Amino acid sequence: LIIDRHLTCKNKESENKMNIADIFKKKTVFSFEVFPPKKESGVETVYNTLRELKDLNPDFISVTYGAGGSGIAKATTVDLCAKIKNELNTETIAHLSCLYNSKADIDRILNDLNEKGVKNILALRGDANPDYEVKHDFKYASDLTEYIMSKNMGFHVSGACYPETHQEAANIVEDIKNLKIKVEAGADHLISQLFFDNNVFYDFIEKVRVAGIDVPVEAGIMPVTNKKQIERMVSMCGASIPAKLSKVLQRFGDDPVAMRDAGISYAIDQIVDLVANGVDGVHIYTMNDPYVAKRISDSVTNLVKNK
Repeated sequence: LIIDRHLTCKNKESENKMNIADIFKKKTVFSFEVFPPKKESGVETVYNTLRELKDLNPDFISVTYGAGGSGIAKATTVDLCAKIKNELNTETIAHLSCLYNSKADIDRILNDLNEKGVKNILALRGDANPDYEVKHDFKYASDLTEYIMSKNMGFHVSGACYPETHQEAANIVEDIKNLKIKVEAGADHLISQLFFDNNVFYDFIEKVRVAGIDVPVEAGIMPVTNKKQIERMVSMCGASIPAKLSKVLQRFGDDPVAMRDAGISYAIDQIVDLVANGVDGVHIYTMNDPYVAKRISDSVTNLVKNK
């Protein structure tokens, strides 16, 4: 352990410059997403979750950005990423949305991330929320991506993509055209919105590659452990529920333990199929539940070892 700490300190500068996109050159990437607590009282709970997730050896852990990016959410996104990077010695991506942030706001956050050694950012527009005042410095995630890159601070930018088309896009063609703009602005790694039908993802990847987008695309997988929760998520993001999953929800939805186990099994089946078909990586939306993450990790670890 002493040797490990010594090496960590010795190589800190090079580690702080780690580009997430580079990991995909070596292996099938396996990563997790967590979200900050809504109140300060929940921070320690998230710390415990992070410690358990770190023990599963993910390639990175991303931290989401709260609605409107205000209050505790803004501060803890940066702080949690700093903890993951500097204390847990695990790579991290900080989510950053721009709809409710001015350029001055973004500058402050970038400086904070830079000072704490967090060099990877997932640039997002952010969901519309009537409770917050829209700033008008950035209209799209591509605008934020371009702005971050223009600062020349050594940040690496990732972007989001939507296998079933962004809800505000007119069609899939327009959506992929906008995705290409985002990549050309500097995004060199993409994480997909959740989906439950792998064929939808494969069709999306084919269209993306035909469009000339060749950056790594990570498949976003959300284990369905709660029927009401997933119904709410689906209504927000527009993901479809295939017949196979619909039957699972009908059969086990009213039994929390059975639903959790069935949802984990469904997610594992998705991941096995994705890896068998050469997916660049798998990003698990953990919902801050290390038990679910561990069950999945234990089942797929051997699948995502170095190529």
